[in-house]
Amino acid sequence: MLEKLFKLKENKTNAKREIAAGITTFMTMAYILAVNPSILSDAGMDSTAVLLATCIASFIGTACMAFMANLPFALSAGMGLNAFFTYTVVNGLGYSWQVALLAVFIEGVIFLVLSLTKIREAIFNSIPITLKKAVSVGIGLYIAFIGLQNAGLAVNSESTLVTAVSFTDDFNTSGICALLTVIGVLLTAILYIKNVKGSILIGIIGTWVLGMLCQLIGLYVPNPESGYNSVFPTFAMTDFSKLGETFGQCFNVDLSSVGIFNFIVVIFSFLFVDLFDTLGTLIGTSAKAGMLDENGKLPKIRPALLADSIATSAGAVLGTSTTTTFVESAAGVASGGRTGLTSLTTAVLFLLSMLFAPIFIAIPSFATAPALIIVGFLMFSAVTEIKLTGESFASAIPAYLCILTMPLFYSVSEGISFGIISYVVLNLVCGKRKEIHPVMYVLALLFILKYIFL
Repeated sequence: MLEKLFKLKENKTNAKREIAAGITTFMTMAYILAVNPSILSDAGMDSTAVLLATCIASFIGTACMAFMANLPFALSAGMGLNAFFTYTVVNGLGYSWQVALLAVFIEGVIFLVLSLTKIREAIFNSIPITLKKAVSVGIGLYIAFIGLQNAGLAVNSESTLVTAVSFTDDFNTSGICALLTVIGVLLTAILYIKNVKGSILIGIIGTWVLGMLCQLIGLYVPNPESGYNSVFPTFAMTDFSKLGETFGQCFNVDLSSVGIFNFIVVIFSFLFVDLFDTLGTLIGTSAKAGMLDENGKLPKIRPALLADSIATSAGAVLGTSTTTTFVESAAGVASGGRTGLTSLTTAVLFLLSMLFAPIFIAIPSFATAPALIIVGFLMFSAVTEIKLTGESFASAIPAYLCILTMPLFYSVSEGISFGIISYVVLNLVCGKRKEIHPVMYVLALLFILKYIFL
C-alpha cells in the first residue's frame, strides 16, 4: 500500500528511510510546540489551546503535503510570522488576537485562490535557476544560524551585534549547553562522513542522552527562570477542552472598530511574508533533494502550495498564527526523505504530540541544534553550482546578495527580495533584458513597494 501511495521505488527510497527522515524532521521542528504557545500567549491567548491548535494544524498541513503532493516537506506555525502576529499586530497596532486570526484566515483564502489560478506557480517558475540555487545556500546558512542561536553558541553583543558564547560563564547552564552542541555537531558529522544511516537522528538522540547524563552528574543544573529546564521529560495529561478557547474565534470579531486600510495592510503583510517564505523553502529544499526538473521547475508545486494554503486557513480557525512550510524540512531531506511518507510520518508525530506534548517539548535546543548546523552545511554545498565567472556576474551578484541577507536579516523572504530586485536592476542596466522573465519585473516592483509602504 505504501508503494502504491508514495511510489517509493520510483523515488529510489524505502519505507525505513522515509520514516526515519520523517522522525528527524519532527525532532528538528519539535521546538515549535514550546515556542509558539509562548509567543502567542503574549497576545493574550491560552498557551495550551495554542499548543493543541499548532499540533492539529501541523498535522492537517503536513498530511495534505503527503497525500496531495507526495513531497517530504512539513508544515507548522511559522517562526517570525508568530512574532509579527503578537508583537506587531496585537501588541503594536492594538488589535485583538481574534482580529489577527481573522487576518490570517483571509490570507490563507487569498493564498488558496492564488494557488488555484497558477499565480504562485508562475512566480516559482519565473525565478532563474541561479537564484534558486542561491536560495538553497541561503537557507542553509539561515538554519545553521538558527541552530547556533538555539544552542546559545551565538549570543547578542553590544559591540558586534552577535558573538560567541563564553563557555566558562554560567558553565552549568549556557556553557554546558553550548559545549554539548559542539560535541553533537562533531558526533553527527562523524556519523554522516561514515555513511551511517539516520546519522542526523542519531545525533539528536545521542546529544540529548549526553545532556541527561550531564544533568544526572550535576554538570548541567536546570534553571527554569533563565530558560534552562530539565532535559528529562515529564508525564502529564493535556487538557483538550482548552482548544475551545481559540477554536472558531477568528469569526467572533467586530470589524466596525477596526480601520479597514490598516486591516488590509496587516492581511497583505502576512500574505507577502508567507508567500516568499514558502516559495523559498520549497525552492531550497527541492533543489537540495534534486526534485527540480531541467528547467528548474518543481513538477508538484501546485499541490504543495495548496497544502500550504489549506494549513494556513485551518490553523487560523483552530487558533494559531500562519502555518507554513518549514525550512527544517531540509533535515528530513538530508536524511534521505524523498516522498510523502516522510511528511506523513512527521504529521502523525505532530498529532501524537498532543498526547505526549511534555515529552516532545523536553527535547532541548542543544540536541536539535547540531542537526540544523549539519543540514546547513549540506544545503550550503549547492554554492558550487553557482557560476561566478565574469560573464555571469549579473546573475552571480544577486545570488550572493540573496545568500548574504537571509541569515543576516533573519528572513528567507528578505533574501529573496534582495536577490530579485538586484537581479532585475543589474540585468536591465547591463543590457541583458532577455534574461529577465516578465514576472520578475512585477516581483521586483512589489518588493520595492513593500519597503516603501509596509
